Amino acid sequence: MDFRRMRRFKQALTKEACAEILREEKRGTLAVIGDGGWPYAVPLNYWYDEGANKLYFHCAKEGHKLEAIAACDKVCFTVHDAGESAGDWSYYVKSVIVFGRARLIEDPAVKLKKARQFGAKYFPTPEELDHKLLAIDRMALVEITVEHMTGKRVHEK
Repeated sequence: MDFRRMRRFKQALTKEACAEILREEKRGTLAVIGDGGWPYAVPLNYWYDEGANKLYFHCAKEGHKLEAIAACDKVCFTVHDAGESAGDWSYYVKSVIVFGRARLIEDPAVKLKKARQFGAKYFPTPEELDHKLLAIDRMALVEITVEHMTGKRVHEK
């Protein structure tokens, strides 16, 4: 598919800047085509594997997200930073929009490996992560393969 060209291309972020935001930020918003064709967008924690250009998130083994992905694997994922002050009430905000295809990780060894990498971003110690991973059989892990990514710096005023 041909993705739209960013209209305000002078505000575009480099691929490296997009990757930095995806690496550093903790939360993003996943959008899927939900029930009845209605959009369904939900904030969640994620991990970005820059080398593979893939995003990962975990969730319950059933529910709206997984049903939507099973029906249509096309997703959109958006992340933005906290912004920085421009010296007055306005902010400069950087955001990244990813279009990709989502799939459930089925292989238990791959799931454990990716869940461990994911968890290292959020848990302060390996012991706390190991304790959490005891419940890995009760969670689903979803992989998003990035097909298109854009980033933008916007001066909100």
